[in-house]
Amino acid sequence: MDINDREFAPIEEFRSELTAYCYRMLGSIFEADDAVQDTLLRAWQSWDKFRQESSRRHWMYRIATNVCLDRLRTAKRRALSMNLSEPASLIVEPSDTLPHSAWIWPAPDIFSANPAEWVVQKNTIRLAFIAILQTLPPRQRAVFIMRDVFSWSAQEIGDAMGMTATAVNSALQRARAIMHRTNLQSDTLRDTDSTIDSELLDRYVEAFEKYDIEALLALFHEKASLSMPPFAMWVRERDNLASFYEATRSHCFGSKLLPIKVSGQSPAYAQYFPAGAEGDLKPWGIHVLEIQGGKIAHIHTFIDSALYSRFGLPSHLKK
Repeated sequence: MDINDREFAPIEEFRSELTAYCYRMLGSIFEADDAVQDTLLRAWQSWDKFRQESSRRHWMYRIATNVCLDRLRTAKRRALSMNLSEPASLIVEPSDTLPHSAWIWPAPDIFSANPAEWVVQKNTIRLAFIAILQTLPPRQRAVFIMRDVFSWSAQEIGDAMGMTATAVNSALQRARAIMHRTNLQSDTLRDTDSTIDSELLDRYVEAFEKYDIEALLALFHEKASLSMPPFAMWVRERDNLASFYEATRSHCFGSKLLPIKVSGQSPAYAQYFPAGAEGDLKPWGIHVLEIQGGKIAHIHTFIDSALYSRFGLPSHLKK
């Protein structure tokens, strides 16, 4: 049997929403992809039971939750740079890195075009929201996502997770309490502009591609910041940003930016940089911009070439 056979289409149709769920649970699109594939395989192997379920969606989420809980059992919490340390006091080209498993990574636009779902997706898939979700114990995280993101009832959540409604409500109460008292630096990025000035984005692309540091800095808030996983170092305030851009000139001068779509609808670009005098432009980092009050509050630059293929981007650009 083949999981892609037409007979098993009812399983495959859950892939997109399960990817969104697993991404919220795991904080990595790569981990989410693997978890969903494992979920679909387990459902396929239990096909006879699947056909008998009154709520196939709840059954699929039960499998996906168990897969995620298994993966999170020994995993350390993923985070954004600004939640792991204070900003750098000495601005130099970054060198110290943390493993891939330490970071929250962006996800491409993996959701349906349903307008009602899009509103939920936009507000609960932003990087800062994913960061605070990771502070919850895994089972509470699952309950919180199902209740406060998907608006499932306690009974529906219980059916999906093999819990009583009373246990669900208790877990939800604890999860909300943790989120209320957790104070992450990235929480300042949870409220961003609902509409983005296209002129601001055009100016950003032009300034970056020309590597006009003065023009770039004019687009930032005075207390703006920039991070670049997997490098642990991050910087804050315009003067430090100026020093940082000078220190990293060799990785940026002559680059090109391609606009891309990330989940949460933040403006984002894929950076390609010159790889030698005669070489093509090669992947460097995914820029995700956080815009507040018409100016840039933070830029996440995710340096991982694997993201390019996951976003469906070319492996190189011609000069």
